[in-house]
Amino acid sequence: MHPKSNARHSLLSAIIWFAAAGLLSGCTDPKSDGDDTGGSGLSDPGDSPLDLSIGSVPGGKYSEFGEYFDKYVNVFGVHIFATASTPDDKVLHAAHVLAQYLDNDEDGSPDSAEVITEMTSEDASMVMFASDADLESSGIFESTLPDHFAVQDLYGFETHPEGSTNAGFDATLEEVLHLVSSRGYASVYPSIFGEDPGTALADAMDLARGGHIDGVPDSYSDAAWYHYDDQTCDYRCQVTEYFYWALTSHLGAQSYGDRCEEIAVEWELCTPELLESGDPAVHGLLTDPQYGLPTVLPDGRYQAD
Repeated sequence: MHPKSNARHSLLSAIIWFAAAGLLSGCTDPKSDGDDTGGSGLSDPGDSPLDLSIGSVPGGKYSEFGEYFDKYVNVFGVHIFATASTPDDKVLHAAHVLAQYLDNDEDGSPDSAEVITEMTSEDASMVMFASDADLESSGIFESTLPDHFAVQDLYGFETHPEGSTNAGFDATLEEVLHLVSSRGYASVYPSIFGEDPGTALADAMDLARGGHIDGVPDSYSDAAWYHYDDQTCDYRCQVTEYFYWALTSHLGAQSYGDRCEEIAVEWELCTPELLESGDPAVHGLLTDPQYGLPTVLPDGRYQAD
């Protein structure tokens, strides 16, 4: 079985609100404009303790979201919008996982002020629907929502607060990370984690795919250990998925039960040990302390010290 339905990757961001401009600035050092709120006007990343309770959709420039979503959580200025049909425990699970990706040491402050500044300046947002039917019936495809929101979707049916089991992988670990990597790290460290050809991450991915390939080949070489085959996933999308596979494997998310066998069609280095020995290029990026990437896998139980 294919590990997930790849065509839905960033479904709403690709169709409705996706705003790719400005991801790569060409600089090599972290960007910081000194605006801790990132323009969101809703949360100061330094606020403590972090309130992860579910509230109402805020007004102002977010008011049109209220036509489609009933639930809202603010995580260090990054937004989570959810429909009324999305169970509360799944919304809160997504919020806690997001908080743990951003504040991995759980000291009450984001690990990277630059990443938070970048994400909040782009109004980075998770949007949650209970199911495909919930999405399709929402009417959101006919909306005129502003085009300046960077949005990643997540469904309730693929969100598992109890954790990943052979019955289903907790897609929260993937979809939330997509938002953090694409709208955070790729922008703050464009020459390292940027998603265009020639970055350190893209160069590592080229090695993992058996060479530089702009599109999706009919087949990958036997030397490749990353062989993503979704024809709708362009080069930048491939980089996003590669970052997800690499980091979550490094953190131990992929090495339970039958998971390694299940995902081998896409990704072969499913354990921390296999990643370190089989892909030293990306392992070196993920473990370089200057970038402040997560070192502990989120479990959905964020509790700041």
